Amino acid sequence: MDSQDWDDRYAATELVWGAEPNMWVVRELTGRTPGHALDVAAGEGRNAIWLAARGWEVTGLDFSAVAVERAERRTAELPDEVADRLTWRHDDARTFEPPAVGYDLVLVAYLQVPARDRRAALRRAADALAPGGTLLVIGHDLSNLTEGVGGPQDPRVLYTPDDVLADLAGHGLRTVRAERVHRPVGGEPGHKGGGDGGGGGTAVDVLVRLERGAE
Repeated sequence: MDSQDWDDRYAATELVWGAEPNMWVVRELTGRTPGHALDVAAGEGRNAIWLAARGWEVTGLDFSAVAVERAERRTAELPDEVADRLTWRHDDARTFEPPAVGYDLVLVAYLQVPARDRRAALRRAADALAPGGTLLVIGHDLSNLTEGVGGPQDPRVLYTPDDVLADLAGHGLRTVRAERVHRPVGGEPGHKGGGDGGGGGTAVDVLVRLERGAE
């Protein structure tokens, strides 16, 4: 899907992914000392807003102009102390230019694109990390096609923890965890059923967390 496809998808539904943060984001990042974060492929901002509410200064990036507009509208409804921590960018995960200072956290959640595009985006995300920073990658696992429910049904945009590690080989990151995890889908819009709608069940996700060494 190109940016126009995503613009059309976001325009057709009020909140494609819902308002609540992803459960793995909550599990992995609750209690972390806030710093500067980048949410790549942020969509309508559910994870970025959750981080900002916990003290993070967050830049949310997405290549859908409609998604960014939605995120900005949601931000306008937030308390000032949260809204002031949020910045939105209409940009491409494969080609964006990270700031020289880097981010303490880079989140890439459910960026489901062909392997070449995924590799480019993940390497950009890794390059955006500050010394000591964390890269958290979450996505639909390839095995979800046969062992789980929901998510894209095109194997070309699915991947595994090993794929993520291979994409980032040579970038100097330490692996904290790289595993498949099982997510109940009953409460997450946009990830339910046979594709994006339907009944409950369990989805199989990729969860990879890496850290850049302190310099």
